[in-house]
Amino acid sequence: QVQLVESGGGLVQAGGSLRLSCAASRSIFSLNLMGWYRQVSDKQRELVADITNGGMLNYADSVKGRFTISRDSAKNTVYLQMNSLKPEDTGVYYCAAWRLGTPYWGKGTLVTVSS
Repeated sequence: QVQLVESGGGLVQAGGSLRLSCAASRSIFSLNLMGWYRQVSDKQRELVADITNGGMLNYADSVKGRFTISRDSAKNTVYLQMNSLKPEDTGVYYCAAWRLGTPYWGKGTLVTVSS
C-alpha cells in the first residue's frame, strides 16, 4: 500500500506561481513512477508531468517550459513547481504513483487560476 498526500493548492492570479507537494508513505525509489494529473469538472484526468524512479521526466505539451517536477528522496516527496499559470491550468491536481503495476492516487488539491 502507498498513501499519497497532496498539498499546496490554492487561488492564484494568472501569471503567478504555486508549488504542489506530494508526500508518499514509503521511499519514492520503491515506486516505479510518480506523477501529477489534473482534472477539470467531468473531463478525463490528464497527465501533467511524471518522473520515473530513474529520474526520467515527462511533461504534457501544455505545461512544458512552465512546470517543473522534482523530488526530495529524504522527504519521500515529489513537487510540481508551476509558473506562469494560466486560467486553463485550473483544476484538481492529483498525485499518482505506481508500484509493481498497481496505481495509487492521492485525494487531490484544487488549483484555481483567476484571469
